[in-house]
Amino acid sequence: MPPLRRRLAFATIAMALFVAVLDGTVANVALPPITQDLGIQPVEAIWVVNGYQLAVTVLLLPLARLGEILGYRRVYLTGLGIFTLASLACALSRSLDMLIAARVLQGMGAAGVMSVNIALVRFIFPASRLGRAVGRVAIVVGVSSAAGPSIAGAILSVASWQALFLINVPIGLLALVAGSRTLPDTPRSNRPFHITSALLSAATFGMVISGVNGIGHSEGLLPSLGLLAAGLVVGVFFVRMQLRMEEPILPVDLLRRPIFALSATTSVCSFGAQGIAFVSLPFLLHDELGRSAAETGLLLTPWPIATAIAAAVSGRLADRYDPGRLSALGLVLFSAGLLALVFLPTGAGDADLVWRLALAGFGFGLFQTPNNKILITSAPRERSGGASGIQSTARLVGQSLGVALVAVMLGLVAAEPLKAALLLAAVLAATGIVPSLLRRYEPQPAAAPARAVQAEDMAAGG
Repeated sequence: MPPLRRRLAFATIAMALFVAVLDGTVANVALPPITQDLGIQPVEAIWVVNGYQLAVTVLLLPLARLGEILGYRRVYLTGLGIFTLASLACALSRSLDMLIAARVLQGMGAAGVMSVNIALVRFIFPASRLGRAVGRVAIVVGVSSAAGPSIAGAILSVASWQALFLINVPIGLLALVAGSRTLPDTPRSNRPFHITSALLSAATFGMVISGVNGIGHSEGLLPSLGLLAAGLVVGVFFVRMQLRMEEPILPVDLLRRPIFALSATTSVCSFGAQGIAFVSLPFLLHDELGRSAAETGLLLTPWPIATAIAAAVSGRLADRYDPGRLSALGLVLFSAGLLALVFLPTGAGDADLVWRLALAGFGFGLFQTPNNKILITSAPRERSGGASGIQSTARLVGQSLGVALVAVMLGLVAAEPLKAALLLAAVLAATGIVPSLLRRYEPQPAAAPARAVQAEDMAAGG
């Protein structure tokens, strides 16, 4: 792909991915004004958040498989179109039912974007630059998810909650126009889409995530555990079916590869640790350290900034050095930053907070980019969709698990439950250090020799 078209194609992916991930977090901040404007109870408004998250989660793997069959470009652009249209519907909603329906539709579109974004990146960049490309994706995801509350707060300070959704429309339209001209066509599988597998996948992840979210939002322990157990039972039948298929929706063929399975598991742990931190830290800063809401938001910004810097640096390093060792180093720093927050002294100043948050964020960014590169390049090119789907699913499952674990810690730990939650996050982050060091990285062959692509880039001025 010529250098200019490559840059425009990635810009398209970055714009769409940013707003898709962002909308998973901004709605939390918008819930109070939404409840007031629509005259509803807070317990009803929670479905504005859950509807979006469930739609994304249950459709990630089916749409990733559909991308392998129809082409990643088609699934991506269709998802982006649905997301943009649904964003307008969210902004125009005048009732809770209409808003929830629009949010579910928006989540379906976001799933189309998230399910194949990494797979598309693999066909946009040559193998010699894939680490840097994955690093840029990590920057987009990390910054949008971490900075979501701050961005939402800034928008709500000058506009109504409808603006949070309306702003997606021009961005989505711009990305659609650019994507239709720049995104590459990709090879397609000749095997049919298995509808039963898609339904079982949706049921499994839908019930498991709903159960985990129920625990995290204190929606009743027994019903939540029952939903979680039902999801696991359905999941057993789902996995058994997938084991008999050559190109399954749940990529068990990839999960049989130790390096892929270890990378996916480590990703769940790291995002679980991040999820715990993102829920615990605002309460720690506001309730225990006495910072105002504005100060809390400002003090949390070193984390996403450090993540963005580390993701950019580690992207280049992952193209030159063993990404498994880079991931392990990132986990060491991530865990150290979380431990430093656990031992934060009473009456700590802003400087004490900033360096700890920056260390944790830097370690997370240093880990995530090489780990994502291993995930996508350890799969054959024709199974890039399955690898991309697992990457996004691991993130969402880890974040949901983190929220639930914070709720458990708040209910079980009497003394300093927030610091106990951060200690658990540090343990989760440290869990992946040894597996990261033990991984033997052997990327699948690229479609064209990297040297030939580099020579073409130099000739084109890229």
